[in-house]
Amino acid sequence: MPSNLAADRVRVREYLAGQPPATRRQLRRIRELVRAAIPGAVDGFSYGIPALRVDGRLLIWYAGWKAHCSIYPVSAAVRRALGRDLAKYAVSKGTIRFPLDRPLPATLIRRLAKARLSELPAGRSR
Repeated sequence: MPSNLAADRVRVREYLAGQPPATRRQLRRIRELVRAAIPGAVDGFSYGIPALRVDGRLLIWYAGWKAHCSIYPVSAAVRRALGRDLAKYAVSKGTIRFPLDRPLPATLIRRLAKARLSELPAGRSR
């Protein structure tokens, strides 16, 4: 079933509004960086957290936590491709965590978004 873009935008706004100010600022910046890297990316909402979609396909999820913000998914291929740059951050099987007390790595987030886009199957999803 296709996403309801208007409803997704509302859910993303509500999610962001419910975050503490520092977390909200970083989440908005993540969203802005991914959108700059992937023109045409639009808000989505899935698994209870904000996401960005491209041509109807979910690209990246992002979420706020007590001491960090996370981006999902981070595949093994992306971890290998960005390995040296990811070494400064907590990375697990499917996520990268950015501490709230440090500036976001803009270049890394844009590269991560582009690497993730290259993993999406061709064609538009439903």
